[in-house]
Amino acid sequence: MKLVVQRVKNASLVIDNELYSSIGQGYLVLFGAEKGDKPEQADWLSNKICDLRCFSDENGKMNLSVKDIGGEMLIVSQFTLAADVKKGKRPSFDNAMPPESAKELYEHFISKVKEQNIAVKTGVFGAHMEITLLNDGPVTFIIEAPLI
Repeated sequence: MKLVVQRVKNASLVIDNELYSSIGQGYLVLFGAEKGDKPEQADWLSNKICDLRCFSDENGKMNLSVKDIGGEMLIVSQFTLAADVKKGKRPSFDNAMPPESAKELYEHFISKVKEQNIAVKTGVFGAHMEITLLNDGPVTFIIEAPLI
């Protein structure tokens, strides 16, 4: 399981030319599930990003979490994070978790973030989405769940 986490001043998501969701300051989280990933890994990732201190304090140091600043998260499923691009010119998605299982894991991850009193917005699993963001920094992290 892999996340791309971007610290944003704001982000919005459009589906079929209609605004579907938007957030202010917080994280845009791209969520990718791979074959063999487990709910316990989603739990670990939710704790990690909710407590990760990467927002600036009064001294300009990364010392505050998304919880500390009352930030929001826009969490979007992105199966292409499971792509293997080592061979050939076309990405292989053989390692991506099947859609039904990936959707369950994605929804589990969202529920675990919400349990920590974070305002969460989402996209639609499997939909074609357009995302606009204002990356703050830029600050971007790639976080992979440990094997559990």
